Amino acid sequence: MLQQVIIAAVVAAGFVLLTGPFFIPELHKLKFGQSIREEGPKSHQAKSGTPTMGGIMIIGGITLATLVAAPWSTEVLLALFIMLGHFVLGFLDDYIKVVKKRNLGLKARQKLAGQILIAVVTMYIGTQVLGIDTGIWIPGANIDIDLGWLYYPLVLFVLVGTSNAVNLTDGLDGLASGEMAIAGSAFAVVSVLSGHPDLALFCVAIAAACLGFLRFNAHPAKVFMGDTGSLALGGALAAVGILTHTELLLIVIGFVFVCEALSVIIQVISFQTTGKRVFRMSPIHHHFELGGWSEWKVVTVFWLVGLLASVIGLSLVPQP
Repeated sequence: MLQQVIIAAVVAAGFVLLTGPFFIPELHKLKFGQSIREEGPKSHQAKSGTPTMGGIMIIGGITLATLVAAPWSTEVLLALFIMLGHFVLGFLDDYIKVVKKRNLGLKARQKLAGQILIAVVTMYIGTQVLGIDTGIWIPGANIDIDLGWLYYPLVLFVLVGTSNAVNLTDGLDGLASGEMAIAGSAFAVVSVLSGHPDLALFCVAIAAACLGFLRFNAHPAKVFMGDTGSLALGGALAAVGILTHTELLLIVIGFVFVCEALSVIIQVISFQTTGKRVFRMSPIHHHFELGGWSEWKVVTVFWLVGLLASVIGLSLVPQP
């Protein structure tokens, strides 16, 4: 197992580190630059034109490492399907925005339709082939509650919620990639403890690829992952939560992602109902930026919060 872990980590990180110096200049040549929204922090305008769609490197590294190091079991292939399905959605979104110069990218209903399709395939294979039941494990209490048919909309909610939460987090240099490296590492341990060693190798590949990406994505970023990376990484994280039957643990280990998504929801509801904003700007990382924190300070503090959340999450998982 240790040898497979090392292979997965080396292949995933190595792929990103080796392709980056060649791939990023190509993105420059193709003018696949990031558009910065005018209502965002003024300091971010300097990032306009920075190459995006770097998530292609991350997902390429994860896929290759998983296929090389992990057994091609049904659950591993399903995890790859979920990740790659979200990768396609993210790629199309970025392509429309960056290449076709249409700022909104995929329409919300188009993206949701794709995620529903991924969820249906996931639920069918999960229940009919892998034998996943409709129960849900409650962290801390260590009990299972059978949700019956309600489990199916829960799977869709986990896929949509997690992928979009990671997408919203990807707003500062290195923030989403660092958080995913932490969460991926934590879920590698969760996978082992819950009896899914094959998925642990998938998680190791996620963590290693994201760490490799930080070489180019840490402040000041030379490339952004774009929706191509963030949606796919969110889908990968959701896949592991569903397949290890630790869906609620995503809330704990992915605490930073949850806070980012909630801040947007709270801001929108507050502004539409009262005309007032709760935060200076959402997602919440911008709130701290506008409060005077440097970008690097926000990212570092959020990483530390994510690390603490992962430690707490792991403490809730029963030992085998």
